Order: sequence, then C-alpha cells, then structure tokens
Amino acid sequence: MEEQLRFLVTEACKHPPGSPKRQKLLTQVIRLSAKKLWRDNSPYYQDALQQTWLYFCRNVCEGTTGQAYNPDLGSVATWLNVYLRRRLQDFYRNQQRQQARTISATIVQSRSGDEQQFINPIENIAAEPEVPPMLEIVRSWAEADPDGQLRSTHIQGHPQVNCQTLILKRLPPEESWKDLAQEFGVSVSTLSSFYQRQCISRMRKFAEIEGFL
Repeated sequence: MEEQLRFLVTEACKHPPGSPKRQKLLTQVIRLSAKKLWRDNSPYYQDALQQTWLYFCRNVCEGTTGQAYNPDLGSVATWLNVYLRRRLQDFYRNQQRQQARTISATIVQSRSGDEQQFINPIENIAAEPEVPPMLEIVRSWAEADPDGQLRSTHIQGHPQVNCQTLILKRLPPEESWKDLAQEFGVSVSTLSSFYQRQCISRMRKFAEIEGFL
C-alpha cells in the first residue's frame, strides 16, 4: 500500500492544482491513507480530522500553508498522523483554557448555612486525549519498514542481521545481546556497535518526524 500511495501522490502532483485529474488521484490517496490514521473518541476529533485533510490538500504537493510532503522522510500516513495529533492537542488545550475561564474561582459558595463548598476546577477539566503508545508506533514503523531502509541496512556478510530485525528484537521486552549473538553467530560487541551506529540513528530520525523528540 505504501508504494501505491507514493505512486498516487507522485502522479497527482504532476497535474495542476485544482485540476480534475489531481483531485481524482488525491481522493484515492485520502481513501487509502484514512485507514491508517490515528483515531480516538474525543469530541473534537472530527474537527481535527477535517483540518488534517485540508492541510493534506494544501501541502501534499506545493506546501501552500506548511512544509510540503516529503516521501523520503516517511509515509503519507505518518506525515498526516503527526499533524492530526498536534491538532488534537491544540483542541484539548483550547478546551482547557475555555473551561478555566468558565470556572474562574476555585471556591463556589453554596447556600447551606454558613458552610462553603470547595470545588477543585481541575476535576472539571476533561482528561487529555489518549495518545498512541510510542512503543507501539515504533514497532509498527519497524514492521512496515515503508522505505525498506531497515531491512537493507545490515551487518556485512549477515543480511539477516539488519536494523529491522534488531529493532524489533530490542524493543521491550528486549532480547539480550548474549542471546542474539548466539542466534546470529555474531559477537555481542559487533551487534551492539552496529545497533548504536546504524539502527539508533534511524529510530531517532523517525521519532523526530513523529514529534516524540
């Protein structure tokens, strides 16, 4: 699917903005990528989603209101999920501010004799929308390996010992370097050094794109 999405985006951007051909191709991209977008039950999810699709249409080719989509940095779904989660956070913060203004005092006096009822306004603020666990996002990214870089980056002479395999095996609950050395017939120092030099840097780049760092 990732290759299909890349192809559709590339083809769409060859046509002028607003042209029927571009709109048709982008509609196909939306239908395919929608299945991979982050979902939650927050009351403002649909508003954030609409903003995300508007951002997509304006920036997938030309970068009208933001940075244009760069397929070398990640999949379409990854790009859109970063934007969608940021919009959800914006809506949440705006809701907090509105509720804080509504509950302007921490003490509400109730007419029950001379007693006062103390209300903590924090209790009246909706919980922040749940965000997908970073571990699961990294695991999904490594399993999908959208650009094939993780599988193609391996220890010389040991194509099976690549970044995809090591990242998945070192995610919690991680396998020990000793066990991996025995499994692949490669020394612990070689495995660890390769992992630090090649795999960690790719994970860090992905985390930056996702907004984790």
